[in-house]
Amino acid sequence: MKIYKYLLFLILPFLVTSCITSKDVKYMQPSESLVINEEGLIPYNIPVYRVTKNDILKLDIVTTPKGDAAQFYSTLNTPNAGGTISVVGAGGIGGNAMVYFTGLKVDSKGDINIFGIGFIKAEGRTIEEISVDIQQKVNENFQEGKSEVRLNTAGITYYILGDIETTGMTGEKTALKNTLTLTEAISINGGLNRTIDRKNVVIYRKLPEGIKKATLDLTREDIMNSPYYYVQNGDEIFLTTQKRSLNGFGKDPVQTIVSGVSVITTALSIYLLLKNL
Repeated sequence: MKIYKYLLFLILPFLVTSCITSKDVKYMQPSESLVINEEGLIPYNIPVYRVTKNDILKLDIVTTPKGDAAQFYSTLNTPNAGGTISVVGAGGIGGNAMVYFTGLKVDSKGDINIFGIGFIKAEGRTIEEISVDIQQKVNENFQEGKSEVRLNTAGITYYILGDIETTGMTGEKTALKNTLTLTEAISINGGLNRTIDRKNVVIYRKLPEGIKKATLDLTREDIMNSPYYYVQNGDEIFLTTQKRSLNGFGKDPVQTIVSGVSVITTALSIYLLLKNL
């Protein structure tokens, strides 16, 4: 009985430190570093997306059905049932696969090539800036006000990679939204289990100049002040497992107790075996 007390005394601190606490799993905990403006609001810090090489853009040109814009710019002319508007452009049919085959690809020089218009610089520029250039080219050929350029990415495509316990949310994801926060992206995919280290979420962001890395702490509410709180097209989100969970401890209280009892039983068995030798 005495040996049990010694073993329990030695292992108890380890079991206590191995437990995952509410502070480890609770999102957006109060932080004194949170920036709030004079009106008591958290300012938006949404970075403007700038097109990079190998991006694929979706272009639609809306014009009247009697205009020749459809025949001039694309063979994907499909007037709607009402016959009042024709939608022309790459990716008009929709779907990631179709956008890949019919979209405007940013080439190695950073340009896009639009049939009937020619090459337009895209790399490092915003969608709005590129749209203005395309609209000006369209207005040169058709009466101004009779056509409208609609350029966009095929939603916000991002990638989540985690351990084997996050297989349900890993992979390529696409959100058909203009803005997407990191917490929205996580909630859309079912949330994080308690083994994920919320204080060490790594994001690799593709920029025209290269790839930038950022580490975020989801347990702090001041994460909302970070530009990396807003997911951008092409972001890679890496989830890491808490070290205390890798050894079998800390996943939940019952498992921690079971693991602790197993350690005590194993240690006692070894002790008795050595004692009887």
